[in-house]
Amino acid sequence: MLLQLFKTFGKIGAFTLGGGYAMIPIIEDEVVDKHHWISREEFIDLIAVAQSCPGVFAINISTFIGYKLRKESGAIVSALGAALPSFIIILLIAMFFHRFMDVPWVAAMFRGIRPAVVALIAVPTFNLAKSAHITLSTCWIPIVTALLIWLLGVNPVIIIITAAIIGYLYGQFITPTE
Repeated sequence: MLLQLFKTFGKIGAFTLGGGYAMIPIIEDEVVDKHHWISREEFIDLIAVAQSCPGVFAINISTFIGYKLRKESGAIVSALGAALPSFIIILLIAMFFHRFMDVPWVAAMFRGIRPAVVALIAVPTFNLAKSAHITLSTCWIPIVTALLIWLLGVNPVIIIITAAIIGYLYGQFITPTE
């Protein structure tokens, strides 16, 4: 099992461009659909927890899944599997990148990768919105939140605390109880 955890997260870490958020569909496919290590509902909850914890998003997810399956040894092996390929790739790029920065086809390649990375991040965002039951009547919440952070520079911690308070009050006073 430990080798399978390492290989699974190593593959995810090696073949994902764009960081942790771009890894979401690949991680979901591996751990939910292929290996059935966690349920889809657990995966959605895991994403929320991984986003709110300090550290690298993909490492947080891999650590949680590894810990769930094999406690401390699973957490360590999964985290190493997710981090090691990226670390090695970045190390190699850093060693040789300065030699290729001015090569036109290399610059063009990186310009072409950027829009693909945006798409890799956008698709899981829309899938998460659907899974979180964001509808046309509630889509204003993430839009307003993004605009507050981006245009007005509002601290995300303030937004999280405010959203938690509003969600609590909504649940206590507005949502009908059974």
